[in-house]
Amino acid sequence: MTISVGDRLPDATLVQLGANGCEPVALGDRLKGRKVVIFGLPGAFTGTCTTSHVPSFMRTKPGFDAKGVDEIICIAVNDAWVMKAWGEATGATRAGLTLLGDPNSSFTKAIGMEYSNPRVGFIDRSRRYALYAEDGVVKVFNHGQETAACEVSGGETLLAQI
Repeated sequence: MTISVGDRLPDATLVQLGANGCEPVALGDRLKGRKVVIFGLPGAFTGTCTTSHVPSFMRTKPGFDAKGVDEIICIAVNDAWVMKAWGEATGATRAGLTLLGDPNSSFTKAIGMEYSNPRVGFIDRSRRYALYAEDGVVKVFNHGQETAACEVSGGETLLAQI
């Protein structure tokens, strides 16, 4: 079942590369008492994800900051090493975005956003989506048919809704 506005996000353990190597990130702890934007996408270093989706949140980060958003988190079904390298390559890390891996797709599946496209090697990846949550409760959730410009799940659309 796909998560909806009003639902509490499931607790999940995601990963990031830190000083001690691959480190677990308890999503529930990151959300507690905070305003957080989360956007998901098919994968690091893929075309539209790299050229449109991530840049839309880099462009809009100052606007989210002005609205009191504590953190913008990008989640992809990738490992911590790939997410770190992608954050550095795109400038997303420098721009202040947090990139977390969901290597076994457990969070992605728990919110009903998984999809597969074996033709291009995507198995149990993530559909495009963007959400805004307060204290772990979804207030805005955008997903649906997309173009390469990521209008539905892009930063500009979500920023205008909060």
